[in-house]
Amino acid sequence: MSQSLARIFAILALPLLAACAGSPRTDDAPAAVPGYEGIQDGEFFIEPVPERFLAGGNQKQEVAFAGDEAPGTVVVDTFARKLYFVMEGGRAMSYPIAVGREGLSFRGTGVVGRKAEWPSWQPTANMIRTRPDLYAAYAGGLPGGLQNPLGARALYLYRGGRDTMFRIHGTSDAASVGYATSAGCIRLFNQDAIDLYNRVPNGARVKVRTEAESLAAEGPQMEDAYGRVVPATPENMTKKEKDLVLIARQAEKDRAAAEKADRKRLAACKRRGITPDDCPGPELPDAVVTVGTSDTSTNG
Repeated sequence: MSQSLARIFAILALPLLAACAGSPRTDDAPAAVPGYEGIQDGEFFIEPVPERFLAGGNQKQEVAFAGDEAPGTVVVDTFARKLYFVMEGGRAMSYPIAVGREGLSFRGTGVVGRKAEWPSWQPTANMIRTRPDLYAAYAGGLPGGLQNPLGARALYLYRGGRDTMFRIHGTSDAASVGYATSAGCIRLFNQDAIDLYNRVPNGARVKVRTEAESLAAEGPQMEDAYGRVVPATPENMTKKEKDLVLIARQAEKDRAAAEKADRKRLAACKRRGITPDDCPGPELPDAVVTVGTSDTSTNG
């Protein structure tokens, strides 16, 4: 086995070895944003959502609802990257979502066929066959927990009595919420997934908008320089151009700093007689599984 392949498997194995409990809080920790505080949920502690991931309105809020769906309906807009729970009086609770590849494959209506708390997850045979480097380590399934890609709660969309494989679920990858992702269905912050789970009963109607329906309800949308969806206004277009310039400048500074740090690392190894191939690199952060949405849970 090559060193690179071994490294991949080692990274993928980290979630299976990680402790279930979250890191302990400290007295000098920054104050959490209301609604996104840390939560003890059964045996798991869900960490607060960092404020930087909630900027620009990327958080739950009650809004006027632009649609004619009945109260109690869940409306998913993958183009605007928002999910609505429709309430009485023309109001709705709006949640930011991350939209994965599988989340783009469904349009129309269905119902919440079942719900699950801390659901388990297992890659399909096709996923394992096509990407064994990513999925083989989880062929036996991954139990519910903080490292599970379905997060704290999951809602399963059914149509005609059959599972559509469309999932609305939580995630421990808070940085992904509000963005397009490479895999998965519809992700929410774990705090929002719990809130939605408590509002939505089994049998609730779910509507996934088409692009035309999204345009009619939300107006033209665009991605800003950071990949977030914002209204397509002249002001936002101008801001995107300016932000792209700033991002490019920062990337160049980061590249130069990384090269300088690497030169220092290699020089330190050389002084100790360590070859470049054996010179230790920077430590990798713990991995969070965010691949796929197939699961094996039967609870809920």
